Amino acid sequence: MSTHVHQKIHPAPPDVEAPPPSSAPLISPNTVRSDSKDHRSHDQYPPPPTRTLPSNYPLPPPPPRRKRSCCCRAFCCILCTLLVLIIAIGATIGILFLIFRPKIPDYSIDTLRVTQFSPNSNDSISATFVVNVTAHNPNKHIGIYYLGGSSLSAFYQDTLLCEGSLPNFYQGHRNTTVIQVPLTGTVNHATQFSATLQQQQQQTGNVPLILRAKVPVRVKLGKLKLMKMRFKVKCDLKIDSLTSNQQIRVGSSNCNFRLRRIF
Repeated sequence: MSTHVHQKIHPAPPDVEAPPPSSAPLISPNTVRSDSKDHRSHDQYPPPPTRTLPSNYPLPPPPPRRKRSCCCRAFCCILCTLLVLIIAIGATIGILFLIFRPKIPDYSIDTLRVTQFSPNSNDSISATFVVNVTAHNPNKHIGIYYLGGSSLSAFYQDTLLCEGSLPNFYQGHRNTTVIQVPLTGTVNHATQFSATLQQQQQQTGNVPLILRAKVPVRVKLGKLKLMKMRFKVKCDLKIDSLTSNQQIRVGSSNCNFRLRRIF
């Protein structure tokens, strides 16, 4: 029976005199390196160019907003207020028109009496007329207050003959009122005026006169009194003569009415 002896193999002790291992980096076996410092190998390429960006790049500021000026905003506010006010006034007038159905008053000249139309020594003529004016209010729910400060003037062409004023009174609903208005005045340069007037009467057989009236009034709608207004009335007359103290016949009378202004 044979006996096998197992021997332990111990590693050899390090050689103290051996040089230390090199600390140079290892080179891959596939890399070709040239020993020359002046020439590079054809297999080695330069690294691609890189662009460095700042780490915190600031964003561009937003475009500034155009601020409306105070004048522009004030103008817009005033314009809107006026527009609302105009719409409100228009709506109110429309409602009142539908409720009251206003109609324009009628005016006519019934008679005209010449009490004086005589020449003076200073080449002038004194004229005094008495005019009967008929005013008719056709409205059912509207009354008219005739105020002070009115005027009624008589003209021949552009020459003022005489003038007066209407009395103050109130004209109710669907009322007809006859007003007697005296007119007085003086015509200068009577010689030339008399010649023109006589020639007109001989050619046409009548004398054209114009009566102009300016009347301040206040209109009453039901129980509501409106603001003060001014009416303007123009009447075209044709009378047969201007002889004093004779019956003057009014051949035709045409009166136009319009609102002059509000104040």
